[in-house]
Amino acid sequence: MKITIHNVLPAVVLFTGVASTFSGHDSAFALQHKRGPVKPRRVQSLLINPDAQPDLPTAKAANKAAAATGLNLDDIQGDILVGMKKNKQLFYFFSIADPTDFKGKLAADILPLITTTNQLLSVSTQPITLVNIAFSQTGLTALNVTESLGDSFFAGGQFQDLPNLGDPGSTNWVPEFTGTGIHGVLLFASDTDDNINNSVASLESALGDSINKVYSLAAAARPAPNVGHEHFGFLDGISNPAINGFTANPMPGQSNLSAGTILLGETGDSATRPAWAKDGSFLVFRQLKQLVPEFDKFLTDNPIVQHGLTRQQGSDLLGARMVGRWKSGAPVDLAPLFDDPVLGADPTRNNDFTFQHPNAVLSKNQTRCPFSAHIRKTRPRADLSTPEVTFGHIMRAGIPYGPEVSAHEAASNTTSTERGLAFVSYQSSISGGFRLLQQTWADSASFIHSGVGVDPIIGALAGAPRVISGLDPTNAAKTVRLTTDFVVSRGGEYFFSPSLSAIASKLSV
Repeated sequence: MKITIHNVLPAVVLFTGVASTFSGHDSAFALQHKRGPVKPRRVQSLLINPDAQPDLPTAKAANKAAAATGLNLDDIQGDILVGMKKNKQLFYFFSIADPTDFKGKLAADILPLITTTNQLLSVSTQPITLVNIAFSQTGLTALNVTESLGDSFFAGGQFQDLPNLGDPGSTNWVPEFTGTGIHGVLLFASDTDDNINNSVASLESALGDSINKVYSLAAAARPAPNVGHEHFGFLDGISNPAINGFTANPMPGQSNLSAGTILLGETGDSATRPAWAKDGSFLVFRQLKQLVPEFDKFLTDNPIVQHGLTRQQGSDLLGARMVGRWKSGAPVDLAPLFDDPVLGADPTRNNDFTFQHPNAVLSKNQTRCPFSAHIRKTRPRADLSTPEVTFGHIMRAGIPYGPEVSAHEAASNTTSTERGLAFVSYQSSISGGFRLLQQTWADSASFIHSGVGVDPIIGALAGAPRVISGLDPTNAAKTVRLTTDFVVSRGGEYFFSPSLSAIASKLSV
């Protein structure tokens, strides 16, 4: 069990600004953009920390790791590396109405508020509200930033990419996501709605008519005892990777990646980038509606029938095999018939598996985990190679949105109020990150073995029925026909989350 120790301090003031680890010309930037006005120091974290998820490193450990690789945690926006640990969040999508005015306000009013990675690693340095910013290609163009960032999918935008993502056209998309009218997104995160609302109101007042609000989405971790769980009930964010230069002590089974997998211009990023883009990251946003009552009804109606299981246990097992984990986070590969909450809550064990077992043929056996299971489709582990391949990894930073299922919805087995996941991923390559996982892996009925079907959770075939095999451990050849997409894409956009120095030297001048 994790024990979080909060720093209980008297009312003091806090610099919420860039730490003084910049060198050379960057030191002037650091001094110029220290974080006034001063704020009261926090006494509890704005982040959540579910037992099952790997802990964030301490500031001391992270900076020691960063020093060994040259990573500058004071120049990287805070949301990129922390994963799925926000408590409450608001996504504020905007268009730039007056580029000249906005540039000035970006430097004077937004940059001093931007939260860095280093700031989030200690309660004593966290701001009252995290503020980050990212821009679409049309947003960068509006700011007269014309250099290619070396990613064609970012350049085209998500709406142009729609035919490749399994969505049934834009029928279900939020209208504001259709086209290229969104220039950027401001991310606000805190531990209370009031903190976020106050920050939004203050920044809107400062920005005036330089931007127009296009759309917003409020999101929040689910209430206890489901903190860290998505709306279907499964604990999320367990298998986010460790990043060299940031993660001090990777957990067993945790992917250990070069920083360039997530950050442009760092070791492991082989694409050609403009120098100013270093330490930025591509942010993929997708609003994913979840049909929870309908999903629960499907599990209730189709329990796995196996000796020793009650009907409810059979329904629970079907859901676990579709996801690849039990609701506690325990992987079915290690707990094949029943949930094991102790295993699920232990980050030293809940990722320590490869799908290989001594007495089974990896390419044929689905007794423990189906080939189509969500976690196996999106992280195949030994199915692709041993040791595990380093491509196809993303840093997931999403958060649930919408209310809990009402009694009426549960009784009628029908969703009447929208809820789902505000999906966020960071990567240095959209094609090698999000799109590989979604299009090439999750949406392919032949990955990684022919005929297994698409990912039963996020796999999509433009609204067509999905035929999945391997879900019944007693009969791997048995197929299940899914006629409802339990996850419905409401659209999104591709963004670039620049470093603080890039905002100061390139985007606001």
